[in-house]
Amino acid sequence: MTEPALDALLHEGRRFDPPVELAENANAQPEIYEHAAKDRLGFWAEQARELTWDTEWTDVLEWNAPFAKWFLGGKLNASVNAVDRHVAAGNGDKVAFHWISDGDTERRDVTYADLKREVCKAANALTSLGVGAGDRVTIYMPMIPETVVTILACARIGAPHNVVFCGFSSDSLSGRINDSDSKLVVTTDGQYRRGEPAPVKPAVDEALKSTPGIEKVLVVRRTGTDVEWDEGRDVWWHDVVEPASDDHTPEPFDAEHPLFMMYTSGTTAKPKGILHTTGGYLTQAAFTHRMVFDLKPDTDVYWCAADIGWITGHSYIVYGPLVNGATSVMYEGTPHPADKDRWWKIIQDLKVSILYTAPTTIRTLMKWGAEVLEPYDLSSLRILGSVGEPINPEAWIWYRENVGGGRTPVVDTWWQTETGAIMITPLPGITATKPGAAMTPLPGISADVVDNSGKSVGESGGGLLVLTESWPSMLRGIWGDDERYQETYWSRFDGVYFAGDGAKKDDDGDIWLLGRVDDVMNVSGHRISTTEVEHALVSHPSVAEAAVVGATDPTTGQAIVAFVTPRGSVAEDESAGEEFVQGLRDHVAKQIGPIAKPRQVLVTPELPKTRSGKIMRRLLRDIAENRELGDVTTLLDPTVTEAIRDRMAGSDTKED
Repeated sequence: MTEPALDALLHEGRRFDPPVELAENANAQPEIYEHAAKDRLGFWAEQARELTWDTEWTDVLEWNAPFAKWFLGGKLNASVNAVDRHVAAGNGDKVAFHWISDGDTERRDVTYADLKREVCKAANALTSLGVGAGDRVTIYMPMIPETVVTILACARIGAPHNVVFCGFSSDSLSGRINDSDSKLVVTTDGQYRRGEPAPVKPAVDEALKSTPGIEKVLVVRRTGTDVEWDEGRDVWWHDVVEPASDDHTPEPFDAEHPLFMMYTSGTTAKPKGILHTTGGYLTQAAFTHRMVFDLKPDTDVYWCAADIGWITGHSYIVYGPLVNGATSVMYEGTPHPADKDRWWKIIQDLKVSILYTAPTTIRTLMKWGAEVLEPYDLSSLRILGSVGEPINPEAWIWYRENVGGGRTPVVDTWWQTETGAIMITPLPGITATKPGAAMTPLPGISADVVDNSGKSVGESGGGLLVLTESWPSMLRGIWGDDERYQETYWSRFDGVYFAGDGAKKDDDGDIWLLGRVDDVMNVSGHRISTTEVEHALVSHPSVAEAAVVGATDPTTGQAIVAFVTPRGSVAEDESAGEEFVQGLRDHVAKQIGPIAKPRQVLVTPELPKTRSGKIMRRLLRDIAENRELGDVTTLLDPTVTEAIRDRMAGSDTKED
């Protein structure tokens, strides 16, 4: 973003006060900030008591930076908090999920009693397959109720789950299975995408060729398509889960017992297994869900339009809403041009009152036009949320005016896989919001913007976003690698968590997020390492060298732009062809997953390098975004950049 554009953004003059009635009846009232500031640990203890504990803690926090333990000595069960306690309170008939299949060809209402019964059966089945407390289970499944059942069954028996987004390739899957040392995989025969069955189990079969630790594969029959079968390893869900007993006695686990790991891209090719534990994570996921969305569980219908394969789905489809006894929408499909009005029909039919989605989706809906919404009654909506990346003011305004009818608060939330739950956001009954601003840290959260020396920048200053105090849902480390955990997040400033994002405070001291400052791209809210994509490209037999940058994209926030140098054996006319470029894009999709497919691949004889041989990605980023080039005097051959720029001007942008 250019400096003039940034200045205009930070002097955004529009303000939107909370609706009077919402403010009067909001879960969070203005005094909550002062209350939390006076006694931060006491405040979090109050939030923890909203959960059901078998044994209460003796100490709220033990903090030996960068290692935290929250609610020491406390014991609880995540599954009990998500389902059992609601059934015990007489709310078993309440709908937990309105599940809607891809294309809306099937609908199922899953009550809390249904969920408890199925979770107990799945817990018994997992135990019969040899899974016990502490064993890791990898889940590679689409957006179906059995995915939630599996997650909660793992939590019930104390087996940390490792959910891998169902769009990732077999290579990505095998790496995550091996790093987590998983014992069992749960998957499906297939899934539905845009109305057609698509394979899922074949990716698992391929991944398991290099995953010696897997003992069993539990398979849900979703599409009924034929799949290869290993009789000694593979078992059908309907053969072991459906006949299992629905009577299961849960065991309480220590508050610091590992609940799950979630793999996220880093600045090296190897993804990081972010570890979350039980008591603190559940406390903050439930608190933020209740306060940020002003949840009224007796009347609201809540829809988080994410995928469970990402942290947003963990915290705000599964754990937060279920712990709070919410009724949620769970949709298997995603927006696409042949089905432009599906979302609005769902909102109208189910009277959705809270919608939480990503700026990428909002920009896609904008592109299709407000006229698509006009036939539908969206008046049930009262809160809109945004997640995954900074939202531009134009999309924010469109979202509020067209989806929210000009009356709904928009809560733009900042958080990460590592934070586990929302950290910076407006509160809908309190905050006068600004289009595009994340605003202020939540009560009980300590965040700041600092310069390179770690000094707070104050109002109107820009710098690096940091978290200065431990928080309940914080990551407890990187699975199996404490050294990498400390180096990645805690080495830049002593005792302070560096989030990896740039930020700026405006004249009011409100926080605006400016995106990543490292080499991790944010594509549609998904963090993808430039190094991962480069490794995938270089693994192609025709590629000698590759450099990847993220470029601003009006739909996805950032898009992947790759610059490749072909091997000497590749003829010039071959590498110049569209077929060659498409082959490289497809190769990346196969190696990592479709989300990592480059928007553009530019084939060039040379990459800009310093005299020491370092590729100057800064210059490639300038070229990708059509900016004025910076200093090129350190380059071995300064003419390379102009040649690349000329090729870039004549290249095509690919969209799938």
